Amino acid sequence: MRILYLLFPLFLLLVHSAAGSSLAPTNKEQCEKENGFCGFLKCSGPFLVVGKCSRFFFCCKPFWG
Repeated sequence: MRILYLLFPLFLLLVHSAAGSSLAPTNKEQCEKENGFCGFLKCSGPFLVVGKCSRFFFCCKPFWG
């Protein structure tokens, strides 16, 4: 039972460090640098959401590359 006190902080440390390690674009400049475009609320056609440009705009890229 005492080991739970040691494992819980270790688990929180791992989860905390993994939360900020996303490589997805987080603004318009990063999205356009990765050959994407910003779409309002969704990506239509053969495009997938790969990040966010702002609150209501998402970074869209073609699913084939």
